[in-house]
Amino acid sequence: MILFHGSNTDILRIDLSKCKPYKDFGKGFYLTTIRDQAERMAVRVARMFGGIPMVNVYEFDNSIMSKHILNIKFFPNPTPDWAEFVITNRNYERLSSIPKDNNCYDIVSGPVANDDLALLFRQFSDGLISSVTLLEALKYKKLTDQYSFHTERALSYLKKTGKYNV
Repeated sequence: MILFHGSNTDILRIDLSKCKPYKDFGKGFYLTTIRDQAERMAVRVARMFGGIPMVNVYEFDNSIMSKHILNIKFFPNPTPDWAEFVITNRNYERLSSIPKDNNCYDIVSGPVANDDLALLFRQFSDGLISSVTLLEALKYKKLTDQYSFHTERALSYLKKTGKYNV
C-alpha cells in the first residue's frame, strides 16, 4: 500500500518526538492513502510554519495489519467507539487520565475527523446528540482515511519511496 504524508519539508528520518499531540488518534506520524489529502495538508503546513509544501511517499505492507505482529487499532467506519477514541485523544489535556487503551497501539487507522465534523463532535461530547444521531449525520459527510504510526517498531515497516513538491 502507498501512503502519503503532507509536510513542509523532505522527511529524511521520522522523529516521533516531533509529532504533535492531541490529534485524532493521539501523538503519532500520520499518513493517508489519498494523495490529494496529503497535498492539501502539505500546503496548509507550509502556510502555517513556512517551508515548501512537500509530499513524502511511503510503502507499507498492509498484510502486517492482519498478522498480529503489531498492536493495531482499526476503525473501518465511523462508530461510537471511534468518535469517543478521537474525542478522548483530542481533549487529552482536559482529562485527568487518558484510558490505557488509547495510547497502547503501534498503529491506529480509520476515518479522519476533519474540521467539518467539529460541531457534531462537540455536540456528541457535550451529550447534546446521541451516538445514533452522530453516526446518522456522518453518513452525509465525505470522510477520508488516516494511518497513525506511534512506535519505532511500527515505523520499521514503513519504507520511504519518494517525495515531490506540491
